[in-house]
Amino acid sequence: MNPLGQLVVLFLVAVIAVPLFKRLGLGALLGYIAAGMLIGPYGLGVVGDVDNMMHISEFGVVLLMFVIGLELQFSRLRALRKPIFGLGTLQVLSAMAVIGGLILIAGNDVTLAIVLSCGLALSSTAFVLQLLAEKRQLATGHGRLAFTILLFQDMAAVPMLAFLPFLATGGDAGDTSWQEFLLDAGRILLVFGGIVIAGRYLLRHCLRFIHAARVREVSIAAALLVVSGTAYLMDLAGLSMALGAFVAGVLLADSEFRHQLEADIEPFKGLLLGLFFISVGMTLNLNRVLTDPFILFACAAGLMLIKALLIAAIGHWGGKLSGVSAFRLGLLLSQGGEFGFVIFSLAGQLDLIDRNLREQLVAVVTISMMLTPLVLFLFERLVARFAPDDRPPFDDINDGRTGAVIAGFGRFGQISGRVLGSLKIPFTALDVNPEQVDVVRRFGNEVHYGDASQIDVLNAARVGEAKVFILAIDDIDASIRAAHLVRQNFPDVRILARARNRRHAHLLMDAGVRWLVRETYHSALFMAEEMLVGLGKERKEARELIGLFRDADERNLVRQHGLHDDPAKILQSAKEAAEELRQLFEQDQEERGRD
Repeated sequence: MNPLGQLVVLFLVAVIAVPLFKRLGLGALLGYIAAGMLIGPYGLGVVGDVDNMMHISEFGVVLLMFVIGLELQFSRLRALRKPIFGLGTLQVLSAMAVIGGLILIAGNDVTLAIVLSCGLALSSTAFVLQLLAEKRQLATGHGRLAFTILLFQDMAAVPMLAFLPFLATGGDAGDTSWQEFLLDAGRILLVFGGIVIAGRYLLRHCLRFIHAARVREVSIAAALLVVSGTAYLMDLAGLSMALGAFVAGVLLADSEFRHQLEADIEPFKGLLLGLFFISVGMTLNLNRVLTDPFILFACAAGLMLIKALLIAAIGHWGGKLSGVSAFRLGLLLSQGGEFGFVIFSLAGQLDLIDRNLREQLVAVVTISMMLTPLVLFLFERLVARFAPDDRPPFDDINDGRTGAVIAGFGRFGQISGRVLGSLKIPFTALDVNPEQVDVVRRFGNEVHYGDASQIDVLNAARVGEAKVFILAIDDIDASIRAAHLVRQNFPDVRILARARNRRHAHLLMDAGVRWLVRETYHSALFMAEEMLVGLGKERKEARELIGLFRDADERNLVRQHGLHDDPAKILQSAKEAAEELRQLFEQDQEERGRD
């Protein structure tokens, strides 16, 4: 079948399998894996080159790590250094010790024990983070701890891969090998340092220049270039591409482009991650599974049991999680991971393991991935039945990102931002003008470059967690689009909108906005009051007259809603409103005369 036909089949099985598995409560990940098993070389054989597909789809993991990096400012990452290097190290070393010890007890040699323990001690970053995202548990206690452990695992995979060639030489490195090792270390430090310096001092200026053109396609291309370029440089240095993308994300987490970058990356991330999980399903040799089903499933279950118990203990005593959350963490990280595929593949190339064992190990890792959502599903059912109120305090911590979202941080929106900042109320500000963002940030204001009329940007800014959405966008069309998106997707968030004129106000009312203020209306009323005082009216009388005008005009605004597309009716309504206002003023004058 030609590539286009393969692509059609790929999309077809995905759009059938994923909704079906989600409807059954098994999650999208199992649906992707099942689709891969069906069309892979060991199923219908629609796609035969699994390795090439895996290499392409691994970019989904890279994009995922970049987006996660965008969520972690360097200050937050620095605060997590103890759980990353403390609990992460404890997890990897304890898992390697137990798994390696069991392999030695089974009568195997030390080299095999090291290779297998390295590959099986690691969990699947893409799998676990996608599960947490599906269940909206990334911000929970066990979600945060899972991320810190996974981040250390990604870093630990690099020295593991570097150590395998030394095992192949029997530990005899020689002078040449040590020289190569030092050269590799120097190359790694050079590339890593270059990425940090460029990301810290150059990248933001480049993005500002690109976004100033306001060409959507170029902005998306720039976001993908940042991720792919960083991943490529890290790959050249022998480091993890995903780790490189994560570093790039962290370096841009404090920039004004954070939310826009996340929105630009999101569609590609989801699609390529789905492709990655389909590729995982393709790697499963069904013939091998059918030949030794009991042994492979027993090994996968044993691996999950060992890792679940170890990680649950670490989460409970080291991470201060409650019993249920600790077991949830253990089950989340109990499977093998994508780095296991890489380690076993390299070990096979170095003749540390034979092809038969490599296929068995790949099958064990894949089966453990498939079993993880099922085990979690059963665990959640048990928890819901026997411990429905279990929710540790750590899971309910407010991380300070709720409050208000201000869309449009120009002369109008900045007033709300200054008030909120003075009261130390957290808010997220978005503006589509990179020059404006740059100027505002120089004065110490936190504002991000992003188009609030895009749902991906609204999701990235966590509008659903906010109490108030202040719609202060200058562009009327963008303002209306944003109002519709917020009302449709976040109906519980209160919208306070700025209207540039009466038509804008009517369009906002069409979008479901119930509270709005016309841009120059109240300042014009204030000036009109001063005008009447200057013409000889008493302050009290002037204020009452302006009050009559304001009330009549507000009634007229509501009455004209729905007529704004009919000029004739608008004109008639305006005449009626003018006559009504004249009568109100005459009535007021008569009452003053009687007094």
